[in-house]
Amino acid sequence: MDRKGSAVWNGTLKEGKGTVSTESGALKDIAYSFASRFENGGNSNPEELIGAAHAGCFSMALSAGLGGAGYTAGSIATTSTVSLEPVDGGFGITRIHLDCEASVPGIEGAQFEEIAQATKLGCPVSKLFNVPITLTAKLV
Repeated sequence: MDRKGSAVWNGTLKEGKGTVSTESGALKDIAYSFASRFENGGNSNPEELIGAAHAGCFSMALSAGLGGAGYTAGSIATTSTVSLEPVDGGFGITRIHLDCEASVPGIEGAQFEEIAQATKLGCPVSKLFNVPITLTAKLV
């Protein structure tokens, strides 16, 4: 399977503007800029898109892991915090933190934690990163 995302950028780094889109049309011409990436401006940025992809992948993978152990989650809510910081004269993603809350009838906390930690390492998007990934997983 191949999936496509695209971006268009116009202008200089600081004054320019860009848009990102997805092949499916779920995102179409979503604005991003220097300010939205480095100064908390109001538009999108690549890191929040990475975070959304990571949170979505982790949630689906956790559902699969729970299913393999005989459990069905009522809900899984995950937030991925992607940290962009100055590194070696530029910027880089330095770490990612996943914060997950799940409702899983009948599971014990220790088993849930074990499955969640295995999922953190095994989800396809996690495998892309060469930075520390931390996880807080909580049953609700």
